[in-house]
Amino acid sequence: MSVPPDQAAFVYIGAFVEELARSGVRHACIAPGSRSTPLALTIARHPSLRVWMHLDERSAAYFALGMARALQEPVALLCTSGTATANFLPAVVEARSAGVPLLVLTSDRPPELRDVGAAQTIDQNRLFGTHAKWFVEVALPDTTTELLRYVRTLAGRAVATARAEAPGPVHLNFPFREPLVPVAMEPPAGMSPAEEVAWNGRPGGEPWVSVGDGRTMPDETIVRRLARQLREAKRPVLFCGPQTDSKLAAPLAMLACVLRAPLLVDPLSQVRWGRHARSALIDRYDAALHHEPTAAALEPDLVMRMGSAPTSKSLLQYIQRHAMSRHVVVDASRWPDPTLLAAEVVRSDPRLLVTALLEQLEQLEQLESEGSAPSANPAWLERWRRVNAAAAAALVEYGDSVGEPFEGCALSEIAAAVPAGGTLFASSSMPVRDLDAFASGDERPIRVLANRGANGIDGVLSTALGVAAATSETSPLVLVLGDLAFIHDMNGLIAAKLHELDATIVVINNDGGGIFSFLPQSRDAEHFEQLFGTPHGLTFRSAAEFHGASYQLVSSHSGLRKVVAAGVDAGGLHIIELRTDRMRNVELHREARDAVFRALEARAGIGAGAE
Repeated sequence: MSVPPDQAAFVYIGAFVEELARSGVRHACIAPGSRSTPLALTIARHPSLRVWMHLDERSAAYFALGMARALQEPVALLCTSGTATANFLPAVVEARSAGVPLLVLTSDRPPELRDVGAAQTIDQNRLFGTHAKWFVEVALPDTTTELLRYVRTLAGRAVATARAEAPGPVHLNFPFREPLVPVAMEPPAGMSPAEEVAWNGRPGGEPWVSVGDGRTMPDETIVRRLARQLREAKRPVLFCGPQTDSKLAAPLAMLACVLRAPLLVDPLSQVRWGRHARSALIDRYDAALHHEPTAAALEPDLVMRMGSAPTSKSLLQYIQRHAMSRHVVVDASRWPDPTLLAAEVVRSDPRLLVTALLEQLEQLEQLESEGSAPSANPAWLERWRRVNAAAAAALVEYGDSVGEPFEGCALSEIAAAVPAGGTLFASSSMPVRDLDAFASGDERPIRVLANRGANGIDGVLSTALGVAAATSETSPLVLVLGDLAFIHDMNGLIAAKLHELDATIVVINNDGGGIFSFLPQSRDAEHFEQLFGTPHGLTFRSAAEFHGASYQLVSSHSGLRKVVAAGVDAGGLHIIELRTDRMRNVELHREARDAVFRALEARAGIGAGAE
């Protein structure tokens, strides 16, 4: 049957979008354009899909990334053809690296208009390369039964693939011929039952294809072996890096208590804060492990790691220092071991493995002699606690004594201001590192997120606002970022105005790239400022006014807690600026580190051979 292109697009794209909704997609982030009209109009008309419009593609992509990360479900992302598609790349890279499900829909010219000089046309096939988990050049719209089955299956498969372990971005490239505005078409008379189902979808709102994706269960043999290794270890160390499963915290914290093993918790682990067992949690390791004697004396014989690689460089160096320890890495699908030290990689969902280990350890205790316990000496965990307490006390004492703005203390104050149930989003570069080093955990259940897949500072504002859009009704958002990250993504603030989002944003303005001042490049006095420091001389009051946000300049890190809390309570969009001096900030960090060293040497009782 010959069908006009605009009518075929209505049926074909309608079937695709209907299956997205039936497969669980609820949100679509769209940037304006002409070639994407069939998809944009169909998505906007669907009652189960919410549209989030954005004025530029890069911000749209990061916003979708933030929503998908917060919801832990696929979010659709749509743009027109040409260079618009290329602007999705940075967020697609982050989504693949961080395991975030995205459904990237790009529109394209039809095959006959490619490579012939047609306007707004580039080669979009496999545009994102290996950063896309799966790519499909979608067939041109048609209304045959076979093509309708195809496009319905494609929608369900794409959503399932984006969601499946390890989650990531799926790229579907849709070629469209003109006319682009879809026109409604009545079902042809005399269709067979099979044709009617292909046209209308399965009865009762059932998806065309349901995909079962079970979590990766640990093998019983592996659980038994690992339980015995952990039980027999005399100096075990557990580490949880960046990850998003909030339900991992309780069993993991309990495992550490059972084993009498220190549990080192990254600020992005979802374990540093929360109402779970806290007696074995160590959160000041970053400062303490800079101290060479301490890092050397705390020699483990077994290290079990889960989550992504640590934020802390000193922790990574500690792991590398003790290369002869047995290193076990737990991850369902990735290989998060930049140290290349893993003796064993356990392919399992971490929460399922930890739960199974707890059950196995309980069985071992019942089978063995009454009153038996793990081999770890209680003094091992106690040494870590003394180190942690000494470092914590030294940092607090030093922070109280600093009479000028200090970025390390600023992160501690900001974290302390986030209410229970809230979300703290920290930019890459210095903010997330200072959060790791200076922010002490407590029993508040808060979520802490960052773009630590590729560790870039681009798109931070948009990602955080995507998180706010997904969760602001239940989880107020606080974002902390540097001045360069703010400038990189200032366009992202438009989304806050368009969608009336609540967010409290703290900009730490040190007039350039503060992290470079800690690196060897800073010693090149002739070229450092031009090539790395990159001073801009900007402040952000005007940016706040331009985007309809309230603005407040804070003169001291000690004032941040109250101001941030007030912004969260008030709702709406707030920009808080703290100005610091880059070079002085390096000196303050060194003074804080030296204070920790003195405390460790005076109070912690750590030394070679100490028990």
